[in-house]
Amino acid sequence: MSTVYITARNVVISTLLGFVVLLQAVSGFPAIVTLERAFSVKHRIKLSELRYRDSLRHGRMLLKDTSPKGVIGFVAEGSYDLRVAGLYYTKVKLGTPSKDYYLQIDTGSDVSWVSCRPCNDCPTSSGFNIPITLYDPSSSSTSSPISCSDQRCPQASQTYDSSSCLNNHCTYTIQYGDDSATSGHYVSDLMHFKIIVSGTETELSNTSASIVFGCGTIESGVLTTPDSALDGILGLGQQGRSIISQLSSQGITPNSFAHCLADGGGLLVIGQPMVPYIVFTPFVKSQGYYSINLQSISVNDKTLSIDPSVFAINYDKAGTIVDSGTTLAYLTEEAYTPFVDAITKSVSVSVQPHTSNGNTCYSITSSVSNIFPIVSLNFAGGASMHLRPQDYLSHQSSKSGAEVWCMGFQRSAQKGITILGDLVLKDKFIVYDLDAQRIGWARYDCFSIVEVSSNSSSSSSEALTPSQISGGRSLGIRSHQQIPVIVISSIIHLTMMFLGFQATRMSL
Repeated sequence: MSTVYITARNVVISTLLGFVVLLQAVSGFPAIVTLERAFSVKHRIKLSELRYRDSLRHGRMLLKDTSPKGVIGFVAEGSYDLRVAGLYYTKVKLGTPSKDYYLQIDTGSDVSWVSCRPCNDCPTSSGFNIPITLYDPSSSSTSSPISCSDQRCPQASQTYDSSSCLNNHCTYTIQYGDDSATSGHYVSDLMHFKIIVSGTETELSNTSASIVFGCGTIESGVLTTPDSALDGILGLGQQGRSIISQLSSQGITPNSFAHCLADGGGLLVIGQPMVPYIVFTPFVKSQGYYSINLQSISVNDKTLSIDPSVFAINYDKAGTIVDSGTTLAYLTEEAYTPFVDAITKSVSVSVQPHTSNGNTCYSITSSVSNIFPIVSLNFAGGASMHLRPQDYLSHQSSKSGAEVWCMGFQRSAQKGITILGDLVLKDKFIVYDLDAQRIGWARYDCFSIVEVSSNSSSSSSEALTPSQISGGRSLGIRSHQQIPVIVISSIIHLTMMFLGFQATRMSL
């Protein structure tokens, strides 16, 4: 790949100086303009470096200056693609001295846990090419068991989780929806991280907080499968046992978090990011999950004939659950059939469906975006989540010039439950505002965050530093400055086009 350099400096400067004189004559715009250069004019700059610098600046926009608390950023790794990973994980530091543990990001559970020494049936290797580390309470000077009389010993509040007492140790058993399970006892230890104080460039190094998490000694099901093995789970639910609630109760971060996931990784933010063009819908109180009120589904702006009551939340229905621990998406039976039928009908002229392993699939020879319609999930409060074909179809294979895409939405095995997993959540900033009891989303180029982290000098799994998540300084423009700046920007754009350069546009 050839490298492109910016070399037409003199033409651009001459054009700008001429335009500044014109502005002074017609609007009184100051003729003396002081500019500070980010790069020396003596060196030619690669476009890749400029793109990297812009990505850092875009990350800065995500910090919300009004929050008096901090923001913790973690690089996420993984993929929604089952052929690659089917989950996302991040690295956290626990204990004294601290050790690294790779934990699955899971918004569908509250309890965070790590595999402990000794452990029955715990995996010893991982298909993600990462080390498996067993937590040893005796090797950490800050570790202490949670007794049954300790106020931090949680009581059961969800059907999949139960707490009890064994040898004065507060114990737990967690049963997950995929029939995997883990059990052990609770411990308290330090979690180490880097925190960014909103509105500043300050990095508080070696910051730590005491948290309660599970010390897993027995595991079963897919948790023991080496292909997808990790050190444990990072529970991001909304109950008091989650990492979010624990850090918020200590005044370290706001009671909120967000994630931006792409194919290959993304970003997990504990705190309140500021995301442009975000829309919100309220939580619906349920069984501790992030449940929201789905009211209708539209295909090509046409609302499907689905009884809204199938999405309702009542004593035996959890409604629509947002869950980063789920890979695909699941619709209740009453909604699944009309949804698939509507998709198939919309492409019937050019594509004929076929069935593969019980899934509806389509073989196409052109771009999936050019053939399949936009789908809108319409929620309470007027918020809609617009899905591209890649957000509801799963790419399966390519053969003889044709690509096979299958329906990524599946039939829900549980009546009355719709689940939105990573297939739907990817390429969007998803914000969970627990204080306001709402969830929001906005389409975002999450892959650019992956590129920034991979280009940085630190490990891609380390907690993000201020220069990574909030690099660059915000540009403040007062109202009376906007017209000259906009016009200058237009002139720069035209000049660069004249010189043969093409401006790129960032889509949020």
